[in-house]
Amino acid sequence: MGKIIAITNQKGGVGKTTTAVNLSACLAELGKKTLLIDADPQGNASSGAGAKIQGATLYEVLLGIATAQNSVVQTDTSGMSVLPSDIRLAAAEVEMVGLERREYRLRAALRELKEQYDYVLIDCPPSLGLLTINALTAANSVLIPIQCEYYALEGVRSLMDTVTRVKRGLNPALEVEGVLLTMLDGRTNLGLQVVAQVKKHFKGKVFATTVPRNVRLGEAPSHALPINRYDPRSTGAEAYRSLAREVLARNGERVK
Repeated sequence: MGKIIAITNQKGGVGKTTTAVNLSACLAELGKKTLLIDADPQGNASSGAGAKIQGATLYEVLLGIATAQNSVVQTDTSGMSVLPSDIRLAAAEVEMVGLERREYRLRAALRELKEQYDYVLIDCPPSLGLLTINALTAANSVLIPIQCEYYALEGVRSLMDTVTRVKRGLNPALEVEGVLLTMLDGRTNLGLQVVAQVKKHFKGKVFATTVPRNVRLGEAPSHALPINRYDPRSTGAEAYRSLAREVLARNGERVK
C-alpha cells in the first residue's frame, strides 16, 4: 500500500511545490513508483513536472465527474505520474461546500489508486481551506517545508493547529513526516539561527537534509523538468536526492 504524504505550509514561497515535484522525481529515481497530486489551483506542480493535461483534472475527480484512475497522466520521468490541476480547481473549494462528506472527497478518490504506488505526494495550496483539509484527511503524514528566513515560524502554529484538528476529528492516523528547511544560505548568521530555532521548535522532526538556495532549482520548472533531470549534478539535485533517501529511511526502507 502506498504511503500518502501531504506537503503543506499556508505561507507561500517556502519551496512547497519545488519540494513536491523534486522529491517525487528523486523517489522515482530510487526505484519507487510515485504519484504527484497537484492540489494547488495554480497548477505549478503539474507544469513543473512536465505533465500535460489531456482530459480530466483533480477538479473533476473531487466533484465525482471523473475517476482518479482515468485522470492520472504519465510524465517523461520514469516511474513518476501526476494527477494534474489547473485554475478550475479554485472553484472546487466553493462547489464542495454543499457536498456530503466534503472533507473526505480526496481520500475516497484515492482508494482505488494508492495500491498502485509506493509513494503518493500531494502538493497543497498555500492556505488552510477545504483543499488542504482534503489532503490532510487523505494523507498518512504531512511534510512541512519552512524557508530559512526571519519570519520562518510565522503561521506554523496555525498549520499545526489545523493538523491537530484533522487528526482529532477526521484522520486519527495523521502524523508529521518531518520538517524540511529550504532556501538556506549557510553563509549568513540568520540562516543558521533559523535552523537552530526550527530544530528547537520541532524537536526530532527536522530532516537532516537542508535545501540550499540554488539558481538551477529556480530554472528547472521553466523547462518542465524536475531538478534531477534538468541539472543532475547541481546542489539542488543532490539535496533532493538526499531528502528522498532520508524519507525512505524514515519509513524503514532500504536506501540505495
